[in-house]
This record gives sequence, structure tokens and C-alpha cells, in this order.
Amino acid sequence: MAETIETIAPGNVWKVFVKAGDEVAEGDVLFILELMKTEVPHPAPRAGRIAAVMIAEGESVEAGDAAVSLA
Repeated sequence: MAETIETIAPGNVWKVFVKAGDEVAEGDVLFILELMKTEVPHPAPRAGRIAAVMIAEGESVEAGDAAVSLA
């Protein structure tokens, strides 16, 4: 069953480290948001395969936006 990882706060997507099909381990950083000049990494909550990436570098996001789908 796929799990959606959401953004935790409004900000800008600074870096995306994964793409669809990538295998990740629990704790791997999926993407980093820039919040008020602070980089906030978003780690994988568990191991799995990236099903989809719904954000792009440079994009502005709000808290709770769907970012990555983990299968």
C-alpha cells in the first residue's frame, strides 16, 4: 500500500533527492525544504520504492502538500 509523505510547513523545495522507481531505506532524505533560510530535510519513514514525486525543485509548497508517494 502506498504512503504519501507530506510537507511539514510552507516553504520552497530546495532539493529533491529521489525519482519514481528509486529504492530508499528508512531515514534516507527524500527532499529538503527551505523555510526562512533554514534547510529542513524530510526523511523516509520506512524502506520502500518511490512510486511518484509530486514536487519539483524551486516550487513553493504549503504545509500538508503531497510531496512523495512511497510504495
